[in-house]
Amino acid sequence: MQYSNRITKLGTEGAFAVLAKAKAMEAEGHSIIHLQIGEPDFDTPDNISEAGMKALRDGETHYSPSGGVPAARKAVAEYYCSERQMDIGPHNVIIMPGAKPVIYTALCATINEGDEVIIPNPGYPTYESVVNYLGAKPVFVNLLEKKDFRFEVEELKSLITPKTRMIVINSPENPTGGMLTREDLEAIHELADKHDLWILTDEIYSRIVYDEKFQSVGAIPGAMERTIIVDGMSKTYAMTGWRLGYGIMPKKLADYLFTMAVNNFSGTCTFAQYALIEALTGPQGAVHKMVAEFKRRRAVIVDGLNKINGITCLNPVGAFYVFPNITGTGLTSEKFADIMLEEAGVACLAGTCFGSAGQGYVRFSYANSVENIKEALDRIWKVLAGVKQV
Repeated sequence: MQYSNRITKLGTEGAFAVLAKAKAMEAEGHSIIHLQIGEPDFDTPDNISEAGMKALRDGETHYSPSGGVPAARKAVAEYYCSERQMDIGPHNVIIMPGAKPVIYTALCATINEGDEVIIPNPGYPTYESVVNYLGAKPVFVNLLEKKDFRFEVEELKSLITPKTRMIVINSPENPTGGMLTREDLEAIHELADKHDLWILTDEIYSRIVYDEKFQSVGAIPGAMERTIIVDGMSKTYAMTGWRLGYGIMPKKLADYLFTMAVNNFSGTCTFAQYALIEALTGPQGAVHKMVAEFKRRRAVIVDGLNKINGITCLNPVGAFYVFPNITGTGLTSEKFADIMLEEAGVACLAGTCFGSAGQGYVRFSYANSVENIKEALDRIWKVLAGVKQV
């Protein structure tokens, strides 16, 4: 049988591969502490779930318009106008079944074979995977520990060629927890404007920020003419299984994505979109409580990792990941992650799951209880104490 040549260019996510292995070990009786998956360990707030159930009872179970329920698109637009001081309307918004379809369709609608797309390294693997799938070339800008996992503007400038079509950013960032500054964003906008480039900004962690204020490139005057904002409900509202994402972009591009939706999934789950409306317009107390708990956990895991010989760990600004430097252990990222799972029963991800610049690092998600995080730290310390240092 014949298969598409492009299908072999698609990658996968290490988190799901490690999760499968960890679950298999649990089935065999092993005790595993899960610090590998990027999913809040909280339930969806009750008011949001109730809004979804009410919509079900009210018969909102039929096809949704391909771009989303008008009231949901309006809620997203009004939220961004209020919270980010952006001048957008419902015509700039498209609702999709998760943030990933927004990334995928936006790249499909803007990138041609042979184009170049600048993406962060280390970075969320879907960016590189889809760029490769489209026959374009991923060009990596390195996020540097010495810059709190931000990039050098001069390096970014040097990567732009006549073939460059887009700069992808993710702030706060997966896997590092780093966040771009206003100055970084202004530099990106200036370069994109000068070279006529798209900016795709993945802001899925924008509400999970601790000690600094989140900044969006979309709020820079004139930026929305060439900016695609990717966001969704999964992280902020603990709604990973609801599959609700949205994109904000120029109307012409949104219209193209509507057509792609028609040809792909028709529309997003109708009753779920009423839960989205409640999430954005209803009480935010559950979000604030969740972020405060993540901040408490962050302090525990950062302090604990920095007490372990051979590991140093920066304090992440946002998201719910730490990206410690483990070069002092004498282990590669892959070996460290394997040992932690197989000998310590602690599931984490090798930094190289996120690109070549992740070598020497691992990602721990602190979307787990303080008690489990402390137990994981104790297991890591005990196992590393028995590993010969080089």
